[in-house]
Amino acid sequence: MEKTPSLTKHLASLSTAVPYTSATRHSFLKAAGSGTLDHSLLALWLSQDRIYAAHAYPKFIGSLISNIPFNSKDSFGSNEEKFNQSIFKILLFSLQNVHREADFFLKTAHKWGLNLEGWPERKGTRNYTAEMSRISNSGSIIHGLVFLWAMEKVYLDAWTFVRDSTASGPIFDTSFESVTPTNAAILSLSENWSCPEFVTFVNELADLVDSLGIYPGSAAWSRSEEIWARIVELEADFWPTEEEARCSE
Repeated sequence: MEKTPSLTKHLASLSTAVPYTSATRHSFLKAAGSGTLDHSLLALWLSQDRIYAAHAYPKFIGSLISNIPFNSKDSFGSNEEKFNQSIFKILLFSLQNVHREADFFLKTAHKWGLNLEGWPERKGTRNYTAEMSRISNSGSIIHGLVFLWAMEKVYLDAWTFVRDSTASGPIFDTSFESVTPTNAAILSLSENWSCPEFVTFVNELADLVDSLGIYPGSAAWSRSEEIWARIVELEADFWPTEEEARCSE
């Protein structure tokens, strides 16, 4: 039996209208990695990511769970039932993890003096959460899983870039008392989204997507390419700029 080509590897290799580096090497991320990110800009971003994590993400995952094609005619030991349960397992983990993450945001903000209150919801945030709702409400578990993997993949690459950048900077050496609250928070955030557990989660999502049986030339393959390009665009717009932070203060 011919093996299905890896959809996720194909998507990650694509050249998109918005370059991948716009999402994973944005000026916000470069400033975070070099230790020059403004404290208020970090607070603005974290306030937006909390909207995503505490509100939009649970709704998105909940809708995906409701779209799992469980069928009472499938026996407990059938391949269909086992596969559906594997989807449920990873979505349940996603839901539990984002609950932990939302709490992590609040603790990080409190510890390092990041004010998350009073920031307006950005256009980039509204566009992102609206797309999550549209995808999850389409009823397609395949589209939803591709979208989920794409979101997490970009986040992993973006924060791995920040982590690797901070590793070479003495201003991030926590053995010195001079490390700023902003940079201490960045260290914590970058470790959270580049840790081995998160890498494993993203890889498991990739394996799941690659096991969906989506073949080159199919409508699902083309739609997945569109989803990937849209995610890159949304992620690039999700990172705020210094001008936004100044205007919002």
